[in-house]
Amino acid sequence: MAWQQGDQWGQSDNPLQDIFKKVERLFGGGGGPVKGLKTIIALGLIILFFVSAFYTVAPDEQGVVKRFGKVVRVTNPGPHFRVPVIETVYKPQVTKVHPVAIGFRRDPSGRAQVLPREALMLTGDENILQVETVVQYRIQDAEAYLFNVANVESTIKKGSEAAIREVLGKTHVDDALTTGKQEIQTKTQDIAQKILDSYSAGVEITTVQLKDVSPPKEVVAAFKDVASAKEDRERLIRQAQSYENDIIPKAKGQAAQTVNEAEAFAQARVQRAKGEGDRFVKQLKEYRRGKDVIRKRIYIETMEAILPRMDKVIIEGKVADGILPYLPLGQGVRAKGNVGQ
Repeated sequence: MAWQQGDQWGQSDNPLQDIFKKVERLFGGGGGPVKGLKTIIALGLIILFFVSAFYTVAPDEQGVVKRFGKVVRVTNPGPHFRVPVIETVYKPQVTKVHPVAIGFRRDPSGRAQVLPREALMLTGDENILQVETVVQYRIQDAEAYLFNVANVESTIKKGSEAAIREVLGKTHVDDALTTGKQEIQTKTQDIAQKILDSYSAGVEITTVQLKDVSPPKEVVAAFKDVASAKEDRERLIRQAQSYENDIIPKAKGQAAQTVNEAEAFAQARVQRAKGEGDRFVKQLKEYRRGKDVIRKRIYIETMEAILPRMDKVIIEGKVADGILPYLPLGQGVRAKGNVGQ
């Protein structure tokens, strides 16, 4: 009886022998080479079943298990068990940063080739720029990444391209070529992330990098001329400002000096006029007290002011009797002392 050959449950001490017996009963028993071949095949199928039932999730991966088309669990890195045939395991790399190129592609040799259809974009001041961008993303939700969007990478590329065009459409060409790149990258990342979140794509945009922003080759010469003209304009503006900063203080200083001189002259004239008026009033008072004396003093002062500027000859009365009454007055004869003394 079975219990006499094994334990009380009818099992032998050798589990492998029990498996072989069960396999033999499964294939109807029998003997000979056919029986051995069937046993080997059955054993191989069993081993294959158990081997395929185990799977390993790498450290940078996440396991997503589907059963009959429905996600039943998400597994972390390490060994796990699944039901073969019935359950399918997907293992996306959730820690790896994936790049997406916009505006260019790399050929097998690694050289970048521009795609004008993607790269040419319109700025806010109606200029055209050639923009090459690299968008980097990582998987944030493995289940959403695998099953919510049919082609995640294409969605990321188109969403990011739309975001860049939106931001550039509000940006001046000078800012896009010079100091505004960082702001463009930040705004593009925010808008692209919102677009992908609206699709529940399960990805996170980590960086948006403007690899190259330049005018199209057809208009490079025109852009250079414009840039040169702007540089000349800035140079002339700086020269004018320098001249203005030099001449205006000088003009203000000269104006202040002229005003001060005029005010000083006006004050001097006013004070002189007041002094002369006061002197005249005082003389008038004195004149009224002694008219003869004041008249004589005024006459003497007037003569003292006039005579020094005139040519004159002074002859005393007695000497004049013995002198020929002829004087060369027209020759400017000038006597500074008494004649005939």
